Amino acid sequence: MLGRWRENRAKQGQRGGPMSAVRVPPGAGVLSCRVLDPVNEPVQQAEFVVSDAMGRKIVGGGTDPYGSFIAAVPAGEYRLAVSAEGYTPYRANAVVGESALASLGDVTLQIAQPYELPRAGDWEIEPTHSSIGFTARHIGLAHVHGRFNRFAGAIRIGDSPERSAMHVVIDAASIDTNVRMRDDHLRSADFLDVERFPTLEFYSERFVHRGGNRWAITGALSLHGVTRTVTLDTEYLGLGNGMEGEERAACKATTELRRDDFTVSWQTMLARGIAVVGPSIRVDLDVQIVPKG
Repeated sequence: MLGRWRENRAKQGQRGGPMSAVRVPPGAGVLSCRVLDPVNEPVQQAEFVVSDAMGRKIVGGGTDPYGSFIAAVPAGEYRLAVSAEGYTPYRANAVVGESALASLGDVTLQIAQPYELPRAGDWEIEPTHSSIGFTARHIGLAHVHGRFNRFAGAIRIGDSPERSAMHVVIDAASIDTNVRMRDDHLRSADFLDVERFPTLEFYSERFVHRGGNRWAITGALSLHGVTRTVTLDTEYLGLGNGMEGEERAACKATTELRRDDFTVSWQTMLARGIAVVGPSIRVDLDVQIVPKG
């Protein structure tokens, strides 16, 4: 009687343990850990990547609301990389045995030191090493990628970075998707109508620090004769020096624009009721700035 009770308790423990959370095929084991911040709170949606000894990605994803992840992998040696916004990346090695649990336990991420910001003063976009691109959905399946080839921008970095300002001007006719017929259509009155509205302009209104190296730059975008408030989700990439020793700073930013908000509403439908062009456009900026003058 006592022996059966102990056997049942053991089976219940196995069913409730970490190994029971993942279906493990023959020849595989389980890798797990919990990701915490410096005050032992779970880091939700931290990104993890598990690679093999050759550097090939085996599995990746995000931690759950409790900061945990668990994955079944073939038995072998692995490298684990954990990253989260505002924290220093964590790396570790692990050996996973067949039908065994390899747990790294609690992994504590340390707060990352933000990059040094550009000095106060007037800066300008250096177009040779910058790009303004966009992506549009096509026929509900694929994407069309394009860019603007001519643009200029001035940035005034304030004594307090939150008091900075930016003005960017884009030549609408420089739109380029690498297909001449499509580009001519995009320049026409159906889309940008470049004869009436030769430029797109952005004037910043607020720089807001979101933590770490993340910023929100909110301002007024004028496009196709319409002005709307948009926010650039921006990641500051730090300071450096160019080939001639000149100071440089870099960032990348993205935003989503709805075409109807700017009355760029041309549309045609395929026979099966699918729009040729999607309703929104993703804009991606990759920018380097240098001191003006």
